[in-house]
Amino acid sequence: MNFDLADLRAFVAVVKLRSFRAAAIELHISQPALSRRIDKLERALGVRLLKRTTRKVDVTGVGREFSARAERVLNGLDESLLGMRDVARRVTGEITVACMPSAIRYFLPGILREYHARYPGILVRVIDQGAHDVLGTVSRGEADFGLNYMGTQDPQLEFERILTEHFVLACRRDHPLAGKRRVRWSDLVDHDYMTVTRASGNRMLIDMALTNAANRPRWFCEAQHVSTLVDFVEAGLGIAAVPELAMPPAGHATLVSVPLAEPAVTRPVGLIRRAGRELPPASRLLYDAIRAARRAR
Repeated sequence: MNFDLADLRAFVAVVKLRSFRAAAIELHISQPALSRRIDKLERALGVRLLKRTTRKVDVTGVGREFSARAERVLNGLDESLLGMRDVARRVTGEITVACMPSAIRYFLPGILREYHARYPGILVRVIDQGAHDVLGTVSRGEADFGLNYMGTQDPQLEFERILTEHFVLACRRDHPLAGKRRVRWSDLVDHDYMTVTRASGNRMLIDMALTNAANRPRWFCEAQHVSTLVDFVEAGLGIAAVPELAMPPAGHATLVSVPLAEPAVTRPVGLIRRAGRELPPASRLLYDAIRAARRAR
């Protein structure tokens, strides 16, 4: 048959994104060139794969069946290439990950460093955004998968929990609470305490856990993101309760994580992807690396 892998990739991209414009951008080709590839594929197969209107792209029944098979063929080829060390270094492509901001500074960089060393030709786009936005980005197909602390009831999304994350006290090494094995929330009342705004899902978790607490800390400063709180703590502005992934590993020159108790506050952290769809091999490798990195940490 007179078509090639580039034609298959063009078709799969259009089906995935439901847009010729978005698919052309993803493949780094013009829209006319993309249309020619689709036309060539349809002529070679002798069937109509897509229904195009001025507003949207629909997939025919034959097109849906062929798309699943084409994706398996392309994934199989990509897996073979990525499995060959000499070839993997020359493989190119792009993947997109949506990620909660609290994992950006200390958790994700090490994973990306190792991934880039092995696959230097693959561009990784990281979209750092709040928990609700991560869900929307993955659901719309704008990211291959997401790392998030919030699950979902959306049947179009799958949430795979990889850990239960505890909130810890973030403080400087020279702070009076830094040497304690653990602290209670009531221990924070006499110190300059900071928190995230009420719009944050993390604030909701803390407020719910402390609903019946007799002595809860009063804050003098609010920030929109957990990462900002950690920066404020490091600058000596005060202390804060933050998710443990937002903190550096033990041995940091300035910052210390102290377990918080009475009550312990936790949140589920996991990986989100669209249900019923296989991740592209390059994305799957990063997905699995995030799983493995948590166990190593």
